[in-house]
Amino acid sequence: MPSLLDPDARGRVILVGAGPGDPGLLTVRAVEALNIADVVVHDGLIDPRVLDLAPATAQRISVAKQRARHTLPQSAINTLIVAHVKAGAIVVRLKGGDPFIFGRGGEEVEAVRAAGLPVEVIPGVSAALGCAAEAMLPLTHRDHSSAVSFVAGQCKGLADQDWSGLAGQGRTLVIYMGVATASDIADKLMAGGVAPDMPVAVLERGTLTGSRALRTLLADLGSMVAREGVKSPAIIVVGEVVELSDATDKLARWARIAEDVS
Repeated sequence: MPSLLDPDARGRVILVGAGPGDPGLLTVRAVEALNIADVVVHDGLIDPRVLDLAPATAQRISVAKQRARHTLPQSAINTLIVAHVKAGAIVVRLKGGDPFIFGRGGEEVEAVRAAGLPVEVIPGVSAALGCAAEAMLPLTHRDHSSAVSFVAGQCKGLADQDWSGLAGQGRTLVIYMGVATASDIADKLMAGGVAPDMPVAVLERGTLTGSRALRTLLADLGSMVAREGVKSPAIIVVGEVVELSDATDKLARWARIAEDVS
């Protein structure tokens, strides 16, 4: 594989994890890749300060996605990347968090390799790790959790996902893209046997300006998201480790929770 900094290595893709938001969490290798980019194809939530690390002459192309509305379908993004590489460009595909954790990085690597083109992947700090660290929330802990699982709150619909055994005593469940379906997520977990009083944290805009870490109980999750006006990007953490965090307690009165559960 050619050196990342080899100026003669043209026509390739570098898939870069931009981390959860704060430019300070970029890896050194990610910064090096941005410094040599001809084209930056980036997600919508990338901090402008990260984009500024690319040369002023680099073309910047946003392929921002929103829930139920994509600027470009994934197939079109793949085609766009391949076309620029075939023209001889160094294309940095900049993705929030880590490319291989709910970032569709695997699909883009497949598309580039199928076109017979070189591709390199630079991992990033995932949203779960970055947001949890900011909230002082350990996802595993010898006294509270020996396992952690990552799921998507919207991928293929909740009904198609089997989360049995992923949440409960001694386990941590991290849910991406779950704000819009928070009430359904709580119902799904409680129907699967997770206790209504299981601690839950919602980490909103982690590592970014205006970030919030909110804590409640599972039975109150949907109500709390609505009361506090939580918006994406945010992750939901379910498990006993939440009690160790610096999250602000937003627990409703027990009487109210009991009414919601009954």
